[in-house]
Amino acid sequence: MQVITSISALRAALAGRRVAFVPTMGSLHAGHISLMEAARRHPAADTVVASIFVNRLQFGPNEDFDRYPRSLEADCAKLAAAGVDFVFAPDEAELYPEPQAYKVEPPAMGNEIEGEFRPGFFRGVCTVVLKLFNIVQPKVALFGKKDYQQLAIVHGMVRQLALPIEIVGVDTLRADDGLALSSRNLYLSPAERIEATQLHQSLCALRDAIGAGQRNFAELERSAAAALDARGWKTDYFAIRRRVDLQVPQGADDALVILAASRLGTTRLIDNLEV
Repeated sequence: MQVITSISALRAALAGRRVAFVPTMGSLHAGHISLMEAARRHPAADTVVASIFVNRLQFGPNEDFDRYPRSLEADCAKLAAAGVDFVFAPDEAELYPEPQAYKVEPPAMGNEIEGEFRPGFFRGVCTVVLKLFNIVQPKVALFGKKDYQQLAIVHGMVRQLALPIEIVGVDTLRADDGLALSSRNLYLSPAERIEATQLHQSLCALRDAIGAGQRNFAELERSAAAALDARGWKTDYFAIRRRVDLQVPQGADDALVILAASRLGTTRLIDNLEV
């Protein structure tokens, strides 16, 4: 495995290769490794490339950019064991050699659900992902379904901008107790780690209520948030949406997804569950 830090060197190394690409912000866990393994298995590719870059553009002024966990050496060891061929690990000066004045504006959905609580987040995501796509020029790119709205927005960007890239969503990997694996789980205290499973349990309860025929989605969302907050959480949202476009459901036959974000102590956790 080669670790490359410059755009020119990466382009030279990848010339003529069919690439499966997994962009990450590092602090890798088993969920990331499952993406690498899926990339290795993809029939359209003969080379797996992962990127590690903590993207300042997608962090708000009061978010955790400075304390976001960084562990490049340990990450590279995990990626090598997973069969990754190249790691692209640029610094900010390499990826943003001048202020990034040109940015990708997401659709209206980018200001809803997660975007409502993190203004500018999806603008930052789309901008860095498009830039990485232009650098790596992959045949296929893989994203975890844990960031469900991000996956939907990236998929729409690729479709509308006619990029020749297949976008693949990979199922969320969970701990045995149901907690979705996340780099931010490292922030949790031992007691918070035990309590954190309540987010997934709340999603399961909503799924079961919908399966039992309940259709007052707004009330289901409110009651789920209230129940979690009664345990000391601070919930941003529970949102029941159509999978196809993340809009409010209109028909009884819509395939649904439930998305949630809530803060436990100082740690903000997100999760989702397809219905």
